[in-house]
Amino acid sequence: MSGVGVVRTVLGDVDPGELGVCDAHDHLFLRSPRLPGQELEDASAARAELAAFRAVGGGSVMQWTPYGMGRRVADLPSLSRSTGVHVVCATGLHQAAHYSPELLASLRGGLAGTFVAELTEGVGPSGVRAGFIKVAGGFHGLDAHARWTMTAAAEAHRATGAPIAVHLELGTGALDVLDLLCGELGVEPHRVILGHLNRSPDPVVHRQAAVAGAYLAFDGPSRAHHATDWHMPDAVRALADADFGDRLLLGGDTVVAGARSVDGGPGMPYLLRRVGPRLAVELGEELVGRVFRENPARAFAVEWR
Repeated sequence: MSGVGVVRTVLGDVDPGELGVCDAHDHLFLRSPRLPGQELEDASAARAELAAFRAVGGGSVMQWTPYGMGRRVADLPSLSRSTGVHVVCATGLHQAAHYSPELLASLRGGLAGTFVAELTEGVGPSGVRAGFIKVAGGFHGLDAHARWTMTAAAEAHRATGAPIAVHLELGTGALDVLDLLCGELGVEPHRVILGHLNRSPDPVVHRQAAVAGAYLAFDGPSRAHHATDWHMPDAVRALADADFGDRLLLGGDTVVAGARSVDGGPGMPYLLRRVGPRLAVELGEELVGRVFRENPARAFAVEWR
């Protein structure tokens, strides 16, 4: 897949064809005041989880943990080397509820510059560069914080070419996000990745987002308790039947320690052990293979500026 840019992993830039089977949305480390006592902070557990993912055929993981949420970026290169799994880390900013007012105040006036620096120079003293930008919408809308972070993300995208991955609150607000990022701020739709669409299985909105040209991420089976989970195969099949199979991405979105396979949960391996085979019944193995390999390779490849 040479000639379409490179994917910026924690070990450096790689040809997108080297990603292999990709978990397009997950977390190795994460900390938030909204999840007290459930932090992902154990490096040994993170290594074991990556190794378990590798053992079932996994080749790469996109870590969507953004700025200020315990990314532990300095630990990621050694985890990637020891397990043989490519890891791509995010810059960006989540919803305001995940941060202290003091931290948010410190970023005022320089948020886009922070994103650009982490994408091009490295995260803090680690020297590890981020490979994409993660921001977040709200429930069926965009508040002032979301508009601020997305405006900064669009500016950083224009400066670097990096894709923008968006947390959709309970899967809602996809069209509002596209109106802002692509309509008002001029980001090309194929550079936008919409996450959590499985949590709001609205086939009309899904199709509208696909028609616009965005990537659609169905993620979160590691939680295994969402009432909408059983709708996901139908939603994915409807998009594939409408010739939008090239827009689909799949991820695990492991956000708490108890969800890891090494802690007794389904974890990252579940995506390949159970979700992949289940979707193959609906879509066929050939298309599912492309969703795991070719689609994320395109979605995260960048001709870096």
